[in-house]
Amino acid sequence: MKTSRLIAVLIGAGMAVATAAQAQELTGTLKKVKETGAITIGHRESSIPFSYLDDKQQPIGYAMDLCMRVVDAVKTELKMPNLKVNLQPVTSSNRIPLLQNGTIDLECGSTTNSTQRQQQVSFGPTYFVINVTAAVKKSSHINSLADLNGKTISTTSGTTSVPLLKSYEKTKSAEIKEIYGKDHAESFLLMADDRTAAFVMDDILLAGQIANSKNPNDYKIIQESLRSEPYSMMLRKDDPQFKSLVDKTVGKIMTSGEIERIYFKWFQSPIPPKGINLNFPMSPQLREAFKNPNDKGV
Repeated sequence: MKTSRLIAVLIGAGMAVATAAQAQELTGTLKKVKETGAITIGHRESSIPFSYLDDKQQPIGYAMDLCMRVVDAVKTELKMPNLKVNLQPVTSSNRIPLLQNGTIDLECGSTTNSTQRQQQVSFGPTYFVINVTAAVKKSSHINSLADLNGKTISTTSGTTSVPLLKSYEKTKSAEIKEIYGKDHAESFLLMADDRTAAFVMDDILLAGQIANSKNPNDYKIIQESLRSEPYSMMLRKDDPQFKSLVDKTVGKIMTSGEIERIYFKWFQSPIPPKGINLNFPMSPQLREAFKNPNDKGV
Protein backbone atom coordinates (compact mmCIF):
# COMPACT_ATOMS: atom_id res chain seq x y z
CA MET A 1 0.00 0.00 0.00
CA LYS A 2 2.79 2.37 1.00
CA THR A 3 4.68 1.40 -2.14
CA SER A 4 1.64 2.20 -4.30
CA ARG A 5 1.25 5.60 -2.65
CA LEU A 6 4.94 6.30 -3.12
CA ILE A 7 4.73 5.42 -6.79
CA ALA A 8 1.67 7.65 -7.18
CA VAL A 9 3.50 10.53 -5.50
CA LEU A 10 6.54 10.04 -7.69
CA ILE A 11 4.41 9.90 -10.85
CA GLY A 12 2.59 13.05 -9.79
CA ALA A 13 5.85 14.82 -9.07
CA GLY A 14 7.22 13.68 -12.42
CA MET A 15 4.19 15.06 -14.25
CA ALA A 16 4.52 18.35 -12.41
CA VAL A 17 8.18 18.62 -13.36
CA ALA A 18 7.35 17.72 -16.97
CA THR A 19 4.61 20.35 -17.06
CA ALA A 20 6.94 22.98 -15.62
CA ALA A 21 9.66 22.02 -18.06
CA GLN A 22 7.21 22.22 -20.94
CA ALA A 23 6.20 25.74 -19.87
CA GLN A 24 9.85 26.74 -19.63
CA GLU A 25 10.51 25.42 -23.10
CA LEU A 26 8.32 28.04 -24.75
CA THR A 27 10.38 30.38 -26.90
CA GLY A 28 9.93 33.38 -29.15
CA THR A 29 6.43 34.63 -29.87
CA LEU A 30 4.63 31.89 -27.94
CA LYS A 31 6.68 32.68 -24.84
CA LYS A 32 5.97 36.41 -25.26
CA VAL A 33 2.25 35.78 -25.68
CA LYS A 34 2.12 33.45 -22.66
CA GLU A 35 3.91 35.98 -20.46
CA THR A 36 1.93 39.03 -21.56
CA GLY A 37 -1.48 37.39 -21.98
CA ALA A 38 -1.94 39.05 -25.35
CA ILE A 39 -1.15 38.67 -29.04
CA THR A 40 -0.98 41.63 -31.41
CA ILE A 41 -2.07 41.34 -35.02
CA GLY A 42 -0.75 43.85 -37.54
CA HIS A 43 -3.34 44.70 -40.19
CA ARG A 44 -3.67 46.97 -43.19
CA GLU A 45 -6.35 49.63 -43.61
CA SER A 46 -6.93 49.56 -47.38
CA SER A 47 -5.58 46.27 -48.78
CA ILE A 48 -8.90 45.10 -50.19
CA PRO A 49 -9.89 42.24 -49.85
CA PHE A 50 -6.98 40.98 -47.74
CA SER A 51 -6.95 43.33 -44.78
CA TYR A 52 -8.96 46.54 -44.68
CA LEU A 53 -11.43 48.53 -42.60
CA ASP A 54 -15.19 48.01 -42.89
CA ASP A 55 -17.83 50.68 -42.39
CA LYS A 56 -17.39 50.31 -38.61
CA GLN A 57 -13.63 50.85 -38.92
CA GLN A 58 -12.92 47.24 -37.97
CA PRO A 59 -10.25 45.24 -39.82
CA ILE A 60 -11.68 42.46 -41.99
CA GLY A 61 -10.58 40.44 -45.01
CA TYR A 62 -9.19 37.21 -46.40
CA ALA A 63 -5.83 37.54 -44.62
CA MET A 64 -7.58 38.51 -41.38
CA ASP A 65 -9.73 35.37 -41.50
CA LEU A 66 -6.64 33.18 -41.88
CA CYS A 67 -4.72 35.03 -39.17
CA MET A 68 -7.58 34.70 -36.71
CA ARG A 69 -7.44 30.94 -37.25
CA VAL A 70 -3.80 31.14 -36.18
CA VAL A 71 -4.89 33.09 -33.11
CA ASP A 72 -7.37 30.30 -32.28
CA ALA A 73 -4.53 27.78 -32.62
CA VAL A 74 -2.39 29.85 -30.23
CA LYS A 75 -5.23 29.91 -27.68
CA THR A 76 -5.47 26.12 -27.88
CA GLU A 77 -1.72 25.54 -27.80
CA LEU A 78 -1.20 27.75 -24.74
CA LYS A 79 -4.51 26.77 -23.10
CA MET A 80 -5.51 30.44 -23.00
CA PRO A 81 -9.13 30.65 -24.27
CA ASN A 82 -9.41 34.24 -23.01
CA LEU A 83 -6.21 35.42 -24.69
CA LYS A 84 -6.41 39.14 -25.44
CA VAL A 85 -6.14 40.00 -29.14
CA ASN A 86 -4.80 43.47 -29.96
CA LEU A 87 -5.20 44.95 -33.44
CA GLN A 88 -2.48 47.30 -34.71
CA PRO A 89 -2.67 49.09 -38.09
CA VAL A 90 0.54 48.90 -40.13
CA THR A 91 1.72 50.29 -43.45
CA SER A 92 3.99 48.96 -46.18
CA SER A 93 6.81 51.05 -44.72
CA ASN A 94 6.56 50.16 -41.03
CA ARG A 95 5.26 46.55 -41.06
CA ILE A 96 8.71 44.92 -40.88
CA PRO A 97 10.18 47.23 -38.18
CA LEU A 98 7.05 46.83 -36.03
CA LEU A 99 7.31 43.06 -36.31
CA GLN A 100 11.01 43.02 -35.50
CA ASN A 101 10.69 45.28 -32.44
CA GLY A 102 7.82 43.25 -30.97
CA THR A 103 5.04 45.79 -31.47
CA ILE A 104 3.13 43.21 -33.55
CA ASP A 105 3.41 39.42 -33.45
CA LEU A 106 1.88 38.51 -36.82
CA GLU A 107 1.35 40.67 -39.91
CA CYS A 108 -1.83 39.99 -41.86
CA GLY A 109 -2.14 41.81 -45.14
CA SER A 110 -0.86 41.81 -48.70
CA THR A 111 2.84 41.23 -48.15
CA THR A 112 5.03 39.68 -50.83
CA ASN A 113 7.25 36.85 -49.65
CA SER A 114 10.60 37.74 -51.19
CA THR A 115 14.02 36.21 -50.61
CA GLN A 116 15.26 39.69 -49.72
CA ARG A 117 12.64 40.08 -46.97
CA GLN A 118 13.40 36.56 -45.73
CA GLN A 119 16.71 37.96 -44.49
CA GLN A 120 14.71 40.01 -41.99
CA VAL A 121 11.51 38.04 -41.29
CA SER A 122 9.82 34.68 -41.84
CA PHE A 123 6.62 33.84 -43.70
CA GLY A 124 3.78 31.36 -43.40
CA PRO A 125 2.48 29.31 -46.35
CA THR A 126 1.63 31.20 -49.54
CA TYR A 127 -2.04 32.21 -49.42
CA PHE A 128 -2.23 34.19 -52.66
CA VAL A 129 -0.29 34.64 -55.91
CA ILE A 130 -0.45 37.98 -57.72
CA ASN A 131 0.87 39.66 -60.85
CA VAL A 132 2.44 43.11 -60.55
CA THR A 133 1.02 45.43 -63.22
CA ALA A 134 -0.72 48.82 -63.48
CA ALA A 135 -4.17 50.35 -63.33
CA VAL A 136 -4.90 53.28 -65.64
CA LYS A 137 -7.86 55.28 -66.82
CA LYS A 138 -9.43 53.89 -69.97
CA SER A 139 -9.18 57.38 -71.46
CA SER A 140 -5.39 57.45 -70.97
CA HIS A 141 -4.60 55.40 -74.11
CA ILE A 142 -2.05 53.45 -72.06
CA ASN A 143 -2.27 49.81 -73.13
CA SER A 144 1.09 48.39 -72.09
CA LEU A 145 3.77 48.98 -69.49
CA ALA A 146 6.04 50.41 -72.17
CA ASP A 147 3.46 53.16 -72.68
CA LEU A 148 4.42 54.51 -69.25
CA ASN A 149 7.56 56.05 -70.79
CA GLY A 150 7.57 59.77 -70.08
CA LYS A 151 4.77 59.41 -67.52
CA THR A 152 4.50 59.77 -63.76
CA ILE A 153 3.22 56.74 -61.87
CA SER A 154 2.02 56.28 -58.32
CA THR A 155 2.76 53.34 -56.06
CA THR A 156 2.69 52.63 -52.35
CA SER A 157 5.68 53.37 -50.17
CA GLY A 158 7.57 50.27 -49.04
CA THR A 159 6.42 48.00 -51.88
CA THR A 160 8.40 46.24 -54.62
CA SER A 161 6.69 47.92 -57.59
CA VAL A 162 9.22 50.58 -58.63
CA PRO A 163 12.33 48.33 -58.49
CA LEU A 164 10.46 45.79 -60.63
CA LEU A 165 9.43 48.46 -63.13
CA LYS A 166 13.03 49.70 -63.42
CA SER A 167 14.40 46.20 -63.97
CA TYR A 168 11.68 45.07 -66.41
CA GLU A 169 13.08 44.64 -69.94
CA LYS A 170 10.47 46.85 -71.62
CA THR A 171 10.64 49.70 -69.10
CA LYS A 172 14.18 49.68 -67.64
CA SER A 173 15.29 52.40 -70.06
CA ALA A 174 12.04 54.35 -69.86
CA GLU A 175 11.80 57.82 -68.32
CA ILE A 176 9.34 57.26 -65.50
CA LYS A 177 8.82 59.40 -62.40
CA GLU A 178 7.12 58.10 -59.30
CA ILE A 179 5.03 59.50 -56.46
CA TYR A 180 4.52 57.40 -53.34
CA GLY A 181 1.22 57.08 -51.48
CA LYS A 182 1.18 56.10 -47.81
CA ASP A 183 -1.28 53.31 -48.58
CA HIS A 184 -3.05 51.76 -51.57
CA ALA A 185 -6.07 54.05 -51.27
CA GLU A 186 -3.90 57.16 -51.50
CA SER A 187 -1.86 55.72 -54.39
CA PHE A 188 -5.05 54.97 -56.32
CA LEU A 189 -6.42 58.45 -55.62
CA LEU A 190 -3.27 60.01 -57.09
CA MET A 191 -4.08 58.26 -60.37
CA ALA A 192 -7.84 58.90 -60.13
CA ASP A 193 -7.19 62.63 -59.63
CA ASP A 194 -4.83 62.68 -62.65
CA ARG A 195 -1.75 63.52 -60.60
CA THR A 196 -0.25 60.33 -62.05
CA ALA A 197 -0.98 58.37 -65.22
CA ALA A 198 -0.92 54.92 -63.62
CA PHE A 199 -0.99 53.12 -60.29
CA VAL A 200 1.57 50.29 -60.34
CA MET A 201 0.72 47.54 -57.89
CA ASP A 202 -0.49 43.95 -57.53
CA ASP A 203 -3.40 43.05 -59.80
CA ILE A 204 -5.80 41.96 -57.04
CA LEU A 205 -5.16 45.14 -55.03
CA LEU A 206 -5.78 47.21 -58.16
CA ALA A 207 -9.02 45.29 -58.71
CA GLY A 208 -10.06 46.00 -55.14
CA GLN A 209 -9.42 49.74 -55.43
CA ILE A 210 -11.23 49.94 -58.78
CA ALA A 211 -14.24 47.99 -57.51
CA ASN A 212 -14.61 50.35 -54.56
CA SER A 213 -14.08 53.57 -56.54
CA LYS A 214 -16.84 56.01 -57.47
CA ASN A 215 -16.74 55.07 -61.15
CA PRO A 216 -15.26 51.57 -61.63
CA ASN A 217 -15.92 51.61 -65.39
CA ASP A 218 -13.45 54.49 -65.80
CA TYR A 219 -10.46 52.23 -65.14
CA LYS A 220 -8.72 49.16 -66.51
CA ILE A 221 -5.85 46.89 -65.48
CA ILE A 222 -3.06 46.38 -68.01
CA GLN A 223 -2.81 42.72 -69.03
CA GLU A 224 0.95 42.52 -68.68
CA SER A 225 2.94 41.39 -65.67
CA LEU A 226 6.21 42.62 -64.20
CA ARG A 227 6.41 39.52 -62.01
CA SER A 228 4.28 36.96 -60.20
CA GLU A 229 4.63 37.15 -56.42
CA PRO A 230 3.41 35.06 -53.47
CA TYR A 231 1.61 36.64 -50.53
CA SER A 232 1.73 35.21 -47.03
CA MET A 233 1.48 36.27 -43.41
CA MET A 234 4.68 37.57 -41.88
CA LEU A 235 6.21 36.55 -38.53
CA ARG A 236 9.49 37.07 -36.74
CA LYS A 237 12.61 35.35 -38.02
CA ASP A 238 14.26 32.50 -36.09
CA ASP A 239 11.08 31.59 -34.20
CA PRO A 240 10.64 27.87 -35.02
CA GLN A 241 7.91 27.17 -32.44
CA PHE A 242 5.55 29.84 -33.70
CA LYS A 243 6.38 29.21 -37.35
CA SER A 244 5.60 25.52 -36.90
CA LEU A 245 2.19 26.41 -35.44
CA VAL A 246 1.47 28.87 -38.27
CA ASP A 247 2.53 26.40 -40.97
CA LYS A 248 0.51 23.56 -39.45
CA THR A 249 -2.63 25.67 -38.96
CA VAL A 250 -2.69 27.37 -42.35
CA GLY A 251 -1.46 24.26 -44.17
CA LYS A 252 -4.34 22.20 -42.77
CA ILE A 253 -6.88 24.80 -43.96
CA MET A 254 -5.38 24.54 -47.44
CA THR A 255 -5.00 20.78 -47.81
CA SER A 256 -8.41 20.05 -46.26
CA GLY A 257 -10.11 22.14 -48.94
CA GLU A 258 -11.53 24.61 -46.41
CA ILE A 259 -9.57 27.35 -48.16
CA GLU A 260 -12.01 27.07 -51.09
CA ARG A 261 -14.84 28.42 -48.93
CA ILE A 262 -12.74 31.24 -47.49
CA TYR A 263 -11.47 32.21 -50.94
CA PHE A 264 -14.99 32.25 -52.41
CA LYS A 265 -16.17 34.49 -49.56
CA TRP A 266 -13.66 37.24 -50.35
CA PHE A 267 -12.91 36.97 -54.08
CA GLN A 268 -16.10 35.68 -55.68
CA SER A 269 -18.87 37.00 -53.45
CA PRO A 270 -20.14 40.48 -52.50
CA ILE A 271 -17.85 41.91 -49.80
CA PRO A 272 -18.26 44.77 -47.31
CA PRO A 273 -18.68 47.64 -47.18
CA LYS A 274 -20.28 48.20 -50.60
CA GLY A 275 -21.29 44.63 -51.41
CA ILE A 276 -19.11 44.56 -54.53
CA ASN A 277 -18.00 41.25 -56.04
CA LEU A 278 -14.40 41.26 -57.28
CA ASN A 279 -15.11 38.21 -59.49
CA PHE A 280 -11.48 37.08 -59.17
CA PRO A 281 -11.32 33.30 -59.84
CA MET A 282 -8.58 31.20 -58.28
CA SER A 283 -5.55 30.88 -60.56
CA PRO A 284 -3.81 27.58 -61.39
CA GLN A 285 -0.72 28.89 -59.57
CA LEU A 286 -2.71 29.44 -56.40
CA ARG A 287 -4.41 26.04 -56.60
CA GLU A 288 -0.97 24.46 -56.76
CA ALA A 289 0.15 26.46 -53.73
CA PHE A 290 -2.86 25.22 -51.78
CA LYS A 291 -2.22 21.63 -52.83
CA ASN A 292 1.40 21.85 -51.65
CA PRO A 293 1.66 24.52 -48.91
CA ASN A 294 5.06 26.21 -48.91
CA ASP A 295 6.86 29.41 -47.92
CA LYS A 296 9.01 29.85 -51.02
CA GLY A 297 9.86 33.47 -51.78
CA VAL A 298 10.68 35.26 -55.02
